[in-house]
Amino acid sequence: MTDKKVWTLKSVAKELGVSNATVSNAFNRPDQLSKKRRDDILESCEKMGYSGPNKAAQSLRNGRFNIVALVLPDSVEYMITDPVASNFVKGVSSVLEKSKVNLLLFSGTSENINAVSDFVDGFICYGSPRNTQLIDQLRTTAKKVVTADFDIDRKASVGIDNEQAAYEIAKLAIKSKDDAIAILGLRLLDSNVTCRVYDLPSSDFTCSIAHQRLSGYQRAIKELDVNLRADRVWNIPESKHHSALIAAREALTSTPRPNVLLCMSDLIALAAIKEINAMGLNIPADIRVVGFDGIDEALRSTPPLTTVHQNSEKKGIKAAELFINRATDSVLIPFHIENGGSC
Repeated sequence: MTDKKVWTLKSVAKELGVSNATVSNAFNRPDQLSKKRRDDILESCEKMGYSGPNKAAQSLRNGRFNIVALVLPDSVEYMITDPVASNFVKGVSSVLEKSKVNLLLFSGTSENINAVSDFVDGFICYGSPRNTQLIDQLRTTAKKVVTADFDIDRKASVGIDNEQAAYEIAKLAIKSKDDAIAILGLRLLDSNVTCRVYDLPSSDFTCSIAHQRLSGYQRAIKELDVNLRADRVWNIPESKHHSALIAAREALTSTPRPNVLLCMSDLIALAAIKEINAMGLNIPADIRVVGFDGIDEALRSTPPLTTVHQNSEKKGIKAAELFINRATDSVLIPFHIENGGSC
């Protein structure tokens, strides 16, 4: 058994008895050849198993790869199961595909963007990466960068006003200065453990959407003159049912039991609702629950969840448009409160 011959542009041209430029034009500049001549060359190349000039070499020469790396906040495995992230990716890909640009998913737990930097046209960064060293790398890279849900002073960014949205929904949920409040936070700490947060992060830490939302909750709580106990804020490392359930159970078995749960994602709120229903408590009479994101599942819960609705697909579309157009805008996407009956 002999190895299959590896054809190059030069060897193909020699085999067909034409110039290198003629073969190159057949693939890349069809207007330079007659239709018959081009069809004959492409047919011969197909029989030989030659698919055209080396794209990598071409990209290195012209500095354009038609690939955008989408930096995710967490691992690819985790993020593709998250409904909010999936909608964002859907929006990004819908724009890039129309522009014939490919999408590379890049884990936010990776060590260095240099692993792909030489082979992409730039980066769309969705949320603050779990490996915070990537933020400094994205801030200083010469490649085009668009950020979503946080800002690194690269000018092009898209998001919602998380602080204002959290403020508005907290004001809706809190009815009295005597309310007992618990905050089920998402990634408030750089930790993989579901736990109480006793030392609250600085409210001027604006890189993370979790801290922006916490700041909005705190503003509403202060404005309504409600006491938030020091042991009533939880860190949940991932927006997953199991992690959220641990925090919800701890909160609901605390004394005194909270009657308001401010949840930083719908998935966290849905886990809390399931536990409240299992305890035989009534929503919203006994406990009021609010979420954040506006995923479809929130509308099907019992009762339907009151939540901040953000259009993640539209956010992805705008991020991709900013990248394709090489824009330098900072864009805020509108949000609205979805009154579902859980508060």
